[in-house]
Amino acid sequence: MNAPVRTLRLGLIGGNITATRSPALHVVCGLSLGVNVTYDLIIPAERGLRFPELLAQCAQLGFAGVNVTYPHKEEAAALVPAGDPVVGAMGASNTVLFTPEGPRAFNTDHSGFVAAYIAAFGTRGPGRVLVLGTGGVGRAVAFALADLGATEIVLYDTEPEKIAALSKALRSHAGVTVSACESAQLSNIAGFNGVVNCTPLGMVGRPGSPLPAGVVGQPDWAFDAVYTPADTPFRTQVLGLGAAFLGGYELYFHQGLRAFELFSGLRLAAPDWVRGTLGPRS
Repeated sequence: MNAPVRTLRLGLIGGNITATRSPALHVVCGLSLGVNVTYDLIIPAERGLRFPELLAQCAQLGFAGVNVTYPHKEEAAALVPAGDPVVGAMGASNTVLFTPEGPRAFNTDHSGFVAAYIAAFGTRGPGRVLVLGTGGVGRAVAFALADLGATEIVLYDTEPEKIAALSKALRSHAGVTVSACESAQLSNIAGFNGVVNCTPLGMVGRPGSPLPAGVVGQPDWAFDAVYTPADTPFRTQVLGLGAAFLGGYELYFHQGLRAFELFSGLRLAAPDWVRGTLGPRS
């Protein structure tokens, strides 16, 4: 970790990020420790620069680190040396820490999902889980599900090559049973203990759900990575099927705490105070 500092310059690189609450989370984390934080929203299309150029620019400008979101998580893992072995295995990074030795890639979506799942469901295993979307957050959540003891992970994506790559990585990482499903199979999700939305569908600017209207099934639990807005079509669908629901806010919160600790080199001693200070979730 970086040596503790009194001022941190941080940021988020991604598209469609104007509704994110990440600036508030990191500023409040700083307040809890007496550290001043600035947090920039960096949208490549607005700056006319590619992701590698923006990453280099942030390092030159003295950023302690940056968060990375859709659609650059896989690019970040490919470009930046891994700071944690699991990043290299999953091929996705949402956190880049600038160190004296150069940038290092981490994935706090992975650790954040594990923490959020345990907080919500305790030691109950995920069971057989349908993962919708195999991009950056999908890869992190799938790896977390494997580490949580999922009995089978079934992958859906509109890009078959992504399914194949993630399947191979998961089997190598944990030896978990992995399979794929077609879009025609999504209308009936009976037989799944859990179903997770790791697509951008439902977020501000990307309306809809990866599940078709009229979907049937009886999942025990469900997770939506989208947290802005909190009430998504996917959430309405799975609640209607009787699933216990884990919202994307919980992933946002837990991954953010871990990212701040990486950026600051400090341990957060009052996460409940941070949560309370952030206020309502939506």
